[in-house]
Amino acid sequence: MSVAVPLVLLPGLLCDRAVWAPQIEGLRHLAECHVAHYGLLDSLGAMARHVLDTVPAERFALAGHSMGGRVAFEVWRQAPGRVTHLALLDTSYHPLAPGEAGENERLGRHTLLDKARREGMRAMADEWARGMVHESRIGGPVFAAILDMFERSTPEVFGAQIKALLDRPDADPLLPTITCPTLVLCGRDDAWSPPARHEHLQARIAGSRLVVVERCGHMSTMEQPEAVTQAFARWLSAD
Repeated sequence: MSVAVPLVLLPGLLCDRAVWAPQIEGLRHLAECHVAHYGLLDSLGAMARHVLDTVPAERFALAGHSMGGRVAFEVWRQAPGRVTHLALLDTSYHPLAPGEAGENERLGRHTLLDKARREGMRAMADEWARGMVHESRIGGPVFAAILDMFERSTPEVFGAQIKALLDRPDADPLLPTITCPTLVLCGRDDAWSPPARHEHLQARIAGSRLVVVERCGHMSTMEQPEAVTQAFARWLSAD
């Protein structure tokens, strides 16, 4: 493939370019990276349309982390012919659960939003991010970088992205339609999107490759950057 593969990187909830910084640097000789920014968009479909309208290439490789994986599904739904390669990291496919489970998710997300409004983004992040990383990283430099990243955002953005996630469509019927080279990757210790969900993705997407990264939570790109970058290099080289 070309030395400068167009690679669109889709951040997750409250994440920005920093979540992809190790891969942008590590793949600089292989990929020309574009990081999406969602602004105050409050639906996954609108986020996907914005990505398609702003990507500086007609065809591109696409990688989504966490909520970004959900956006990646919607990009594929809207314009599959533009996607040459797909990577899905620490994400899932299911809609909001019915009944009590769904209401518990809604309550949990809005409780965090209320805390962000009352006490600030960093105070909220210090509580929320503890479940996102491998326990050995709590209080360390990666954890601090995650708090810094979340603090750069606002409660308004948080509220819009929460709405998008609570209204998420079921992506499971879409999975068998994915025909491009696909990487499915997650942390072994991802409590938010555990390996079992990624095994389901791998089973439903023909020819996809599953990578489970050891000693790693939900924030794989920052927790184990070398492992993720190596997996990306192999994925981008696939025809």
